[in-house]
Amino acid sequence: MSTKKKPSRKILTTPRMERCIGCHSCSLACARLVNKRLSWDTAGIRIVSSGGLSTGYEAKTCLACNPAPCALACPTGAFSQRKGGGVVVKSKLCIKCGECALACPVDAIYLDAASEPFVCIHCGRCVPFCPHDCLEMAEVAVEPSPEDGGKEVMS
Repeated sequence: MSTKKKPSRKILTTPRMERCIGCHSCSLACARLVNKRLSWDTAGIRIVSSGGLSTGYEAKTCLACNPAPCALACPTGAFSQRKGGGVVVKSKLCIKCGECALACPVDAIYLDAASEPFVCIHCGRCVPFCPHDCLEMAEVAVEPSPEDGGKEVMS
């Protein structure tokens, strides 16, 4: 009997947003640790009000689409499909056209003042900075899909 483990990937999830106080520590950690800048404009995760202080907060992050519409829309290959969902970003290839942000179905790609795109890359570096444990990295199984030509997709 084979006990071969299915391949998996980790993605950022937000299972406990009811605890969020809107401190933006996760956003600042992303901007500083991942993008080497200290600005909310350069974070791949954004915290927004759900409609007022009494209604709480939402985390806007990449949903790890597979196939990723942003990667399909990118004319230079700066955004490419990440195995298991989401994207790999090669900023040196980016021409700052904004097509990736327009293609994102959940508005999770942010353009700074110079139209440079920033998106969650599911690295998890923001997770330990959340003081209320709102974020976590979750394993998602990756399986070949017959309708996707045998390419790996999340299940």
